[in-house]
Amino acid sequence: MNVTLQVWRQAGPSAPGGMVRYEANDISPDASFLEMLDVVNERLMAAGEVPIAFDHDCREGICGSCSLMINGVAHGPNKGTATCQLHMRSFADGREISVEPWRSRAFPILRDLVVSREAFDRIIAAGGYISAPTGSAIDGNATLIAKDEVDTAMDAAQCIGCGACVAACPNGSASLFTAAKITHLGLLPQGQPERGLRARRMVEQMDIEGFGGCTLYGECQEACPKLISIDTITRMNRDYLRAAVAPVRAVVSESD
Repeated sequence: MNVTLQVWRQAGPSAPGGMVRYEANDISPDASFLEMLDVVNERLMAAGEVPIAFDHDCREGICGSCSLMINGVAHGPNKGTATCQLHMRSFADGREISVEPWRSRAFPILRDLVVSREAFDRIIAAGGYISAPTGSAIDGNATLIAKDEVDTAMDAAQCIGCGACVAACPNGSASLFTAAKITHLGLLPQGQPERGLRARRMVEQMDIEGFGGCTLYGECQEACPKLISIDTITRMNRDYLRAAVAPVRAVVSESD
């Protein structure tokens, strides 16, 4: 199959950028979108041109690094799919496809289709972990947890931190990402000691990073490759409000 690409090219963070047209011919319909970009880059390098920079790693929908806006949609037209899981058969032969990086003030462009998502790392560093001593390892069946809570926690734990929620949100909010991390830990027994402090620190760090506020458009859950529900945002808001109006009981103090 043959497609025409309109790809965002930008040499560096402070360099001007723009869309550049490329012809991707004789592409297998069974090739993934990233494999198609590999073919285009091989042809560019063979012609002595600079290849298109884009992020990738596992190519199995796990790492979350394949962050591309395809025809204005985060990760492309297929729901519940990362870019690396998107195949060229999802597009009609002869189609023109635009490829851009995530568009967010908190995700500055480094080069071409590569953005910095270090803001997510700082949100996690603010509290997305368990540091309270919970004792030595015990039998997995010793602590009973309701199945609905386990299922909800594991659904939230699927978040791969790709940033599609931010790119899709009209406000550029990172609430779905932050809420998924807070929900995952907050529903399990090990996460209870720091539940309030975790929510407060992570939400405040999210605001510091310059992400927009959440007004529950719902675009985030539509773009999420793991189909994480915005119900997690409700849980995050509840934990944050409780922490804001009541003393936070946590092993880690504010001075740490």
